[in-house]
This record gives sequence, C-alpha cells and structure tokens, in this order.
Amino acid sequence: MDIVRNIITVIYVINCLVLIVLCLMQSKDDEGASGAIVGGSSSSFYEKNKGRTKEGKLKRWTIILGITFVVITLVLGILYMVK
Repeated sequence: MDIVRNIITVIYVINCLVLIVLCLMQSKDDEGASGAIVGGSSSSFYEKNKGRTKEGKLKRWTIILGITFVVITLVLGILYMVK
C-alpha cells in the first residue's frame, strides 16, 4: 500500500507543477465591467475557432489538470486515512 501511495504522491506533485506552469502561461482575457454591459460579439471567426488556438488548448488542459488535481487529492486523502 505504501508503494501505491508514493506513486500517486509523485503523480500529484507533477500534476501540481504542470498546473502552476499552465496557469502562469495563460493570458488575461478579462473584459471587465464594460464587457458585461456591452457584451461581446460571438459571431467572429476567432470566437468560433477559439478552442483551436493556443489559448484554447491551454484553457482546456488547465481544466483537465484541475479536475485531476481534485480527484487525486481525494484519493490521497482516503489512502492516508486507511493506514
């Protein structure tokens, strides 16, 4: 059981480091209050193909790694309680 716990802990640390790097690589795309009032145009070519850009891929991987972070945290919590 200790070997499994150690392997999952190493995966957890790698996941945390990659998640930090991905969050730092993302650009700020906050429109602020003016964007909420005026609204954005979602009919442009860029908005339709946003998921294929570098920013879209970074956002997708950040979400995936965030979910795996939560899952591994719960698994490690259960493994350390079961001693």
